Amino acid sequence: MNAFYEHHKSSIEFGYRCFDRILLNGLIQPFQQPERVLGFFNTYRDGKRVIRQTLTEIADQFHHWVINRSERWGAPIVEAPQQERRDDFVLPYLQKTEADHVAVILKAREPARILVAIGGKQNQCPHLELKQRWVNQYNFYLNDQHWGPMFVRMCPYFPFSARVCLNQHHWLALRMQQQGIPFRQCKDAFWRCSRPERLQPLADSLTAQD
Repeated sequence: MNAFYEHHKSSIEFGYRCFDRILLNGLIQPFQQPERVLGFFNTYRDGKRVIRQTLTEIADQFHHWVINRSERWGAPIVEAPQQERRDDFVLPYLQKTEADHVAVILKAREPARILVAIGGKQNQCPHLELKQRWVNQYNFYLNDQHWGPMFVRMCPYFPFSARVCLNQHHWLALRMQQQGIPFRQCKDAFWRCSRPERLQPLADSLTAQD
């Protein structure tokens, strides 16, 4: 970075630093241990056996829930693009959706850690293990009123891992709009700012509470 700066410093009008993408992984901690999953079903599901069919039914319920939500929200479920950047692909959906509403749901085959029942279909006492598998997951894209464009990825398979993807550039853009600071943003960077001296203090004001 220093060599880049030295070479281009005559063309650089201002500098700042902030987070780009912030990835927050979500999980239900007790469900990361198969023996505790059995304990959960014994306590809260009347001792129902955790077999292949049980896990399939749970995943089916999640798929049906997503379809229901999609219809109620007016947010279509579409296959994730193979060539185009997802951020570019979802932009038209985000532009016509109001804040704090899901704009589109991308369905994509991605790796996830899921619970697997080891044994034949008729095995009523299978061995449970957590395995890495490529499965269809749902990415819910929305315009958050505080963070701007973001998405929440949910795995429909037990134990339902999640990921929240934020971007501080979008967060900063909203802060500058609130303060009436004209700027120009090019994807994940600002290359025009009428008050660059305010850019760094605003970036540094991000807290864990935000």
